[in-house]
Amino acid sequence: MPDETPPRREPEIVKSEAEWRRQLTPEQFYVTRQDGNERAFTHPYYSEKRPGTYHCVCCGAPLFSSRDKFDPGTGWPSFTQPISRDAIVEREDRALFMRRVDVRCARCNAHLGYVYTDGPGPTGLRYSLNGVALQLRPEVEVR
Repeated sequence: MPDETPPRREPEIVKSEAEWRRQLTPEQFYVTRQDGNERAFTHPYYSEKRPGTYHCVCCGAPLFSSRDKFDPGTGWPSFTQPISRDAIVEREDRALFMRRVDVRCARCNAHLGYVYTDGPGPTGLRYSLNGVALQLRPEVEVR
């Protein structure tokens, strides 16, 4: 992983567990608030082709652009970079006896997925995300 990981900062949006449970579906809560993961190939965003911006399902913060989306064949929506470095926070995760880098929404600390160093150019990164943690806002066509 690159050493440019932004320092950890406190999220702007903090809610109680009960507040998050009321706002989110059980699967969204499990993934974003309990650091869970959806099964591969189960969310339609892994094959989504519409142009737009992917936002945090918890707080609505813009996170990733469809311009940076690619299909690595893993079954999870994947991107080469976030919409901005300030949109996310990365932190080392040593759960399951392996080293991974956890990707979280900087605004509300929602667990989004992981970042790996096996992605295509220009970054060489693969942000492998849970579709249930995202909300696609398609670009509006101008006629």
